[in-house]
Amino acid sequence: MAAKYLLIFQQMLKENEELLSNFKLLHDKYEADPNTYQDQYNKEGEAILELIQRYENMLTSHTENSGYGKYAVNLSDKFHSAVKSLFPKIDFIGIQRG
Repeated sequence: MAAKYLLIFQQMLKENEELLSNFKLLHDKYEADPNTYQDQYNKEGEAILELIQRYENMLTSHTENSGYGKYAVNLSDKFHSAVKSLFPKIDFIGIQRG
């Protein structure tokens, strides 16, 4: 059986396939030419970050409340690693270019 963080990550991908596919196209354009796509990437990326946060909360909510805070941080890190494997430039959402 897959790890819990992978199950939640796969659930996020499956339940939001069209939205994430469209963002992946923008992400790849941004990766190739960040100056041109930064504003659009920031705007559309906000919704993606909210989506990711919602699924991360699903993953960690029960763990944090049961006294396993360190374990929750570990799950969160693994979840973010899975997200970064798909969207390596996810941390560049919100960057302002001069």
